[in-house]
Amino acid sequence: MKAWLLGGMLACAVLAARADSLDTLRDFVRDVKSGRASFTQTVTAADGAKKRSSSGSFEFARPNRFRFAYAKPFEQLIVSDGSKVWIHDVDLNQVSVRKLGAALGATPAALLAGASLDAEFELAAQPSKDGIDWVMATPRQKDGAFQSMRIGFRGKELAAVEILDSFGQRSLLQFSQYVANVALPDTSFRFVPPAGADVIEQ
Repeated sequence: MKAWLLGGMLACAVLAARADSLDTLRDFVRDVKSGRASFTQTVTAADGAKKRSSSGSFEFARPNRFRFAYAKPFEQLIVSDGSKVWIHDVDLNQVSVRKLGAALGATPAALLAGASLDAEFELAAQPSKDGIDWVMATPRQKDGAFQSMRIGFRGKELAAVEILDSFGQRSLLQFSQYVANVALPDTSFRFVPPAGADVIEQ
């Protein structure tokens, strides 16, 4: 086979794989109305020297309801009821609350639980690695908290989200035990500040 023909076939295969990852993300946003998973999160400093890890569970229901429950090393709960986002630091018994529009914007939660993509993000397929197909999502609003995010799928299953923040810090969330379109109770996305909590409106 001539080299130019082989090169052309390889280029077509790469383009097809990249188109597939974009299609997978769009299908995920369109067809997956709710989901549940366990996650581990690894945060790496901008210089690559320091890393810290945490783990917990994640649930979402479109549009705009989600629940991140961090269990290790410290308990923290982040809940959106569709109108407000609540962040509860269990050790400090402190709760911060802000309106959804101010808290969500171009964030990972907006990608995973939001209703639209193109209004908030520029999307581009990335090369596959270790069996995961990646899509790069760059916020259209350039002065936000994030430079970019990558969303990874293993087949049609959500596998990972990698976030590069405005300080050059990188956070990798890896999902396991993922279940799509699962029935979730409304109480998963309802938050009542515990007695004695210090509540800060932002």
